[in-house]
Amino acid sequence: MSLFERYLTLWVALCIVVGIALGQFFPTLFHAVGRAEVAHVNLPVAALIWLMIIPMLIKVDFAAIAEVRRHWRGIGVTLFINWAVKPFSMALLGWLFVGHLFRPWLPADQIESYIAGLILLAAAPCTAMVFVWSNLSDGEPDFTLTQVALNDTIMLVAFAPIVGLLLGLSAIIVPWQTLLLSVVLYILVPVVLAQLVRRASLAKGGQAGLDRLLARLQPASLVALLATLVMLFGFQGEQIIAQPLIIALLAVPILIQVYFNSGLAYLLNRAVGEDHRIAAPSALIGASNFFELAVAAAISLFGFSSGAALATVVGVLIEVPVMLSVVKIVNASKGWYESGAAVSRRR
Repeated sequence: MSLFERYLTLWVALCIVVGIALGQFFPTLFHAVGRAEVAHVNLPVAALIWLMIIPMLIKVDFAAIAEVRRHWRGIGVTLFINWAVKPFSMALLGWLFVGHLFRPWLPADQIESYIAGLILLAAAPCTAMVFVWSNLSDGEPDFTLTQVALNDTIMLVAFAPIVGLLLGLSAIIVPWQTLLLSVVLYILVPVVLAQLVRRASLAKGGQAGLDRLLARLQPASLVALLATLVMLFGFQGEQIIAQPLIIALLAVPILIQVYFNSGLAYLLNRAVGEDHRIAAPSALIGASNFFELAVAAAISLFGFSSGAALATVVGVLIEVPVMLSVVKIVNASKGWYESGAAVSRRR
């Protein structure tokens, strides 16, 4: 894990401070950035999101989908968690905590927007950081690559319908045109561009050339992430200063869903007899989120100053410490996991 990834929570906290300060001292600048839109797409943010997402997608080899048969039990469990459990459980948790239990402590006009942000966060399975989590848990790299490639493929067609369904069930108006445009801009186009760059790099310099390219692109991706967060908190500053508990309250349903989904994936893999090297990354993929996509979609659908954008950023804030705790749990419980009857029979 790189220095940046290890201390991501610290960098996000610094972005909160810097963003709020800049938003207070240079409000005109932030409003100018907010107005730089074409067809409801903010151009500065679109550029930053592409810089964030494309380097991550270049890592993904979609040819790995052909290996899906090798680990079909673990892949089946992960797909079930990612697409049939996580978005719906998050919608339920958002409705319970944000819509009811925490309602008195949150801005009344942002309640629905916060729930929408949580739904967007849960509907996008992790693409990049999961490789780090898998490595830390001694996960099977081929399984992780296959699962990520498969999730990215499914996301092309499933992200918009699931988000639209859950927003509709939560009585939130679905801006379908903007939602579909977000899918094209932040999933389809980056995937196509990333794969073209990947193929060209491999053809020219092989795996070593691809690794060099990724090493050069990574700093730009990290700077783009931090710049986006500073802009977001520049717009969110007044809300956070007025009600500093907002971030902590929004973190509660996110924390619950991470531990619930990772635990369920881990137990299901144990029940079907999968090897621990498959179960560990399966649990981590099932729990983590593609927060860059969630942030981009929230900004496109609801705007910089929306509760949806803030809710997705809370996911960024707690991503590293929470996922590291899940890694620690699956590593520490390896002996217990392998003592399961179904696992023992298949060994």
